[in-house]
Amino acid sequence: MGGSAAAAPPAPAWMAAGARRWLEEAGVAFDGSDRRAFNALPLAGARVSLAEGGRAVCSLRVTAELTDGEGNWHPGAIAAAADDVCAAAIMSVEGIIKVSVHYDISYFSPAKLHDSGELVAIGRQWMSTTRPKKDQASSKL
Repeated sequence: MGGSAAAAPPAPAWMAAGARRWLEEAGVAFDGSDRRAFNALPLAGARVSLAEGGRAVCSLRVTAELTDGEGNWHPGAIAAAADDVCAAAIMSVEGIIKVSVHYDISYFSPAKLHDSGELVAIGRQWMSTTRPKKDQASSKL
């Protein structure tokens, strides 16, 4: 006897719209100045091409503040940007940002100052609405 699992209903459109807006505005200073929080710097000028259905894709231009001594986009800045883009993907189907449980990045190529248009990294993130109980948390690093 065969059967198929029912597909999950699509997330409401407001979730995808909110995720896109959050991602686009993440690189903008709240007070209207040119100052931004550190974690917002990698998203300055982000061009969002998709933020719906549990996926988010955007293009970023490498700025001087985010490069290492050799002029490459710093891996930490890539990780910060990927973290926010992954959060927007989750927000597009859940409506909120949750607690990160697991996060990994695959780096494909370096990016130089002012580069854009190349696939540099892909991030994958698992999130939860609750934190693990103290007795369930691992002490290993």
